Amino acid sequence: MAVTLGFAMLGTDAATAHSQDAQVQVDQARIYPDSNTTKPADIAVQPLRDAAPDPAIADEGDIALPSAATLAELVDMVPVPAHLSSDIACLASAIYFEAKSESLAGQLAVGRVIVARTASGQFPSSYCGVVLQHAQFSFVHRGALPVINRSSALWQQVVKVAVIAHRGAWKSPAEGALFFHAAHVRPAGRKVRVAQVDHQIFYR
Repeated sequence: MAVTLGFAMLGTDAATAHSQDAQVQVDQARIYPDSNTTKPADIAVQPLRDAAPDPAIADEGDIALPSAATLAELVDMVPVPAHLSSDIACLASAIYFEAKSESLAGQLAVGRVIVARTASGQFPSSYCGVVLQHAQFSFVHRGALPVINRSSALWQQVVKVAVIAHRGAWKSPAEGALFFHAAHVRPAGRKVRVAQVDHQIFYR
């Protein structure tokens, strides 16, 4: 959908998908709402766990998130899970298309908006539900996500950021935001500005 909502979204720095792009349908039957989604007030850096699972067989729920001094260090230390649920894939896809040209902090901020939406009661309760919601994200076309090269280093990075966002393992500079848009877009409506991160402004 090429709809640009004033406030639901969406940075124009993101890659623009076109209707002729190859697309992949998300299997709605495999979308599992996460009842343990971290709410903004619960954000804390996770402690180092005793045993780290083999990332070759682990999924994102098994990955132990180590303590780290910086977000970049944490991203470097988190292994890419071998198996992604549909929800984490949707979360990573949104980060990819909306913030792949942003800093790690900007990518995390977008991811945390989607996490916060699922916990808000104002939006669908799953990441795929939020990302695929009608007229929210311009890279979504007819309920489908464009195909991404999942062997790319950029995809692997945004998957790590998605896992960190999902687990609430690092506080976003725009924590609690539910909306964002590119900094050059004139805002519509009345929202409370939370922060500007890179080229995007975040609101609640």
